[in-house]
Amino acid sequence: MKINRFSIGLVAASLPFSSLVNATTVEYWTTQTQSDRLQTIEIMADVFEALNPGIDVKVIAVDENDMPKQIAAAAAADTLPDMIEVGSDLSLAFAEEGIVDAKSSTELIQALGKDRFYAGALKLVESAALNEYVSVPYSGWVQGIWYRADWFKEAGLAPPTTWEAIEAAAKYFYKPSENQYGILVGTKADNYAEQCYTQFALSNDAGQFNSDGELIFNSSAQKEVLDFYTNLAQYNPPGPQSWRARDYYLQGKLAMFFYSSYILDDIALAEAAASSLSSENFKDLKGAAFDPDLAKNTRLATTITNKSPSSFGTLVGFTMMKNDNKEEVQATKAFIQYMNEKDQVVAYSHMAVGGHLPMLRDIAETDEFLNDPKGIFAQYGKESIKEIVAGFDSIKNFSVVDGKTFPKSGEIFAKQIIPRMIYRAAIEKEPTQTALDWAEKQMQTVITE
Repeated sequence: MKINRFSIGLVAASLPFSSLVNATTVEYWTTQTQSDRLQTIEIMADVFEALNPGIDVKVIAVDENDMPKQIAAAAAADTLPDMIEVGSDLSLAFAEEGIVDAKSSTELIQALGKDRFYAGALKLVESAALNEYVSVPYSGWVQGIWYRADWFKEAGLAPPTTWEAIEAAAKYFYKPSENQYGILVGTKADNYAEQCYTQFALSNDAGQFNSDGELIFNSSAQKEVLDFYTNLAQYNPPGPQSWRARDYYLQGKLAMFFYSSYILDDIALAEAAASSLSSENFKDLKGAAFDPDLAKNTRLATTITNKSPSSFGTLVGFTMMKNDNKEEVQATKAFIQYMNEKDQVVAYSHMAVGGHLPMLRDIAETDEFLNDPKGIFAQYGKESIKEIVAGFDSIKNFSVVDGKTFPKSGEIFAKQIIPRMIYRAAIEKEPTQTALDWAEKQMQTVITE
């Protein structure tokens, strides 16, 4: 057993399944392939083994992009792992293939306490067909609008949580003659643009598919979204823009921008912000010194509401695979329960501050989680961080509708149809209905392939 700070003060917890297992192996595939993160997970597995003699945990790193192929090969060879750590979309897709033990995941969620999980996180792993959960939500990141709370307060403006408030603030702070801009939304034909757009679309109940799998993208609700989005884009920094324009925010020239919670350290730490403080990326930015007060003056509006509240992000969970070996099933349940204890959740979350937010609400509100090793969370304040994680209560995406997953949504994403539609409307000034018609034809081609 390796000894380090993660095992200090660890108390053997009550593991109701561990007493039923004897001399067995839990094979755990993780997508955390970086050496430092993998080492942290292996240390946690070592501690579990010490607390549960007779159970061995075999941790295997698998690249996220290779997981579908590796699982397909393992299923064909009848050598599936006991558990995998993957995004919610993949969990639902594997469940549709009949290779997921949804019954055990559902039992685990009930045992851990269903009410402890963020509601939106559970919805992303709920299978309507099975009436069960296909995975145990564990971590994720959330996107939203980062904004200068001090500017908003001084101007007497409401936080940017509704379409009206967002538009009002974007217009108010747009002062191009002073090299200041109201908002950053993606207008290049890239994935960032789709991430920004999706949150608006889902806040207007404008989806890609209905629950019967029919394409419904070209709708009046979707046109409202594209009209609104192209209007917002006029308050952007000049030219087609992507995530890189966050430099304007870090240099004090932008009121609002879309980004994931991964940016927490870039705003809070001088060394992380350095790449955004130069003049090399934009000719109208002259560079700036690091602002030590920017973190405390920044808030994140995770939820946008028009017709309904919508958050956007990525959820990762522990998914148990089908297994006829009862001892291995019980051992896997015991390990997943152990990984959901506070010490393990906090250690896992701190591997990527802002990128591995915990899905158990009570742990996300503890001092242990909020006191990350680099002191990043402390610079924003505990209440601000709690608001960020709470975005998982209303998280949504295009590919899950009423507990059904539509893999074609992923193929549409890969073809960058929505970003190209945005570019046509926002940059090339094509009429929004014409751009929507074009996007629908492109999506129909993907569906029929």
